[in-house]
Amino acid sequence: MDLSFSPRELAFQAEVRRFLQEALPPEIAERVAHGKGPTRDDMERWHAILNEKGWLSGNWPTTHGGCGWGPIEQHIFEEESALANAPRIVPFGLKMLAPVLMKFGTTAQQEEYLPRILDGRDWWCQGYSEPGAGSDLASLKTRAARDGDHYIVNGQKTWTTLGQYANRIFCLVRTATEGKPQAGISFLLIDLDTPGIEMRPIRLIEGGYEVNEVFFTDVRVPVANLVGEENEGWTIAKFLLGHERTNIAGTGFSVQALEKVKALGRTIQRGGKPLIQNPLFAARLAEVEAELDAMKITNLRMLSKAAQGGTLGAEPSMLKIKGTVIRQALNDLARRALGPAAAPFPSEELDNLAITPAEHAHAAADYFNNRKISIYGGSNEIQRNILAKEMLGR
Repeated sequence: MDLSFSPRELAFQAEVRRFLQEALPPEIAERVAHGKGPTRDDMERWHAILNEKGWLSGNWPTTHGGCGWGPIEQHIFEEESALANAPRIVPFGLKMLAPVLMKFGTTAQQEEYLPRILDGRDWWCQGYSEPGAGSDLASLKTRAARDGDHYIVNGQKTWTTLGQYANRIFCLVRTATEGKPQAGISFLLIDLDTPGIEMRPIRLIEGGYEVNEVFFTDVRVPVANLVGEENEGWTIAKFLLGHERTNIAGTGFSVQALEKVKALGRTIQRGGKPLIQNPLFAARLAEVEAELDAMKITNLRMLSKAAQGGTLGAEPSMLKIKGTVIRQALNDLARRALGPAAAPFPSEELDNLAITPAEHAHAAADYFNNRKISIYGGSNEIQRNILAKEMLGR
């Protein structure tokens, strides 16, 4: 197992860095670095820049117009993008639905939707979670009843990230109630302009409107929008969740956050000395940095295994748990370092107080917002159950 990048991979890393320096608009990078973005326009603009470069579909096979990058190239691109403060690519169409369509979709579905994902005509969101079905996804109740050439959909989805920007949603719906709950689920593609759909924003604890709840009332969806076979959606759901958890550890974001916390420690004074010289702060910072270094090595081991054609078992769950815990610990360190100067909610008024550099003015908002990361993509408790089953046989 080789944990070092090859000369070809190092050359690719250098190419990515040059591209980010030249192509990433500085005003977008500044907004991302300062916790003020990205905005919808930022995400769409960066999407278009990457598409023009041909790097938007890095994880797609060349047979579908992608770059055909392997796991190591994808890791390098995502980590360098995070370190450069590039907007994170919205994953729902590109990294979640697209692989599903390539594996389970019809030729007509692939020809219809894949080009629209690339050129930005379609912005997809994910309709999985419901008020009574989150980590226990098989208990979902949104119903799709067959009526000739259509399904009639009724129910509710929640925690729909960036749904306020989307024009389409892919949904898990119940098409049968007999047998095991997993056996009666289907995967539907739904146009959000269809009559009977209502999108309502949910205000989060840090004050933002990033997620939504979606209501379906007698929504007519063509049967042609069914992906795969009816009642076989659970297989597709598990396949998609495997892609959702790809890079969910977010090592690049953690490396970036660690550097910001170190900068805070060097500039903030406590008792006439830099905070980084405080034994308690220094010890906690060293602990998190050591955990991050260990996670980076584990991530490289996983990438090396995947690049050699190995099958990943419990590794994604391990990385998901550790990565989210580390990111939350870094958010907590930044908030504690700033103390009362940490702005509880993003606002122009607080930015103008100049209590702290603008890039750190949203430490509290980041802390509260990122409480979610140990829940989405399968909560850490669920991931620990997966680890127990895969590694301990329990």
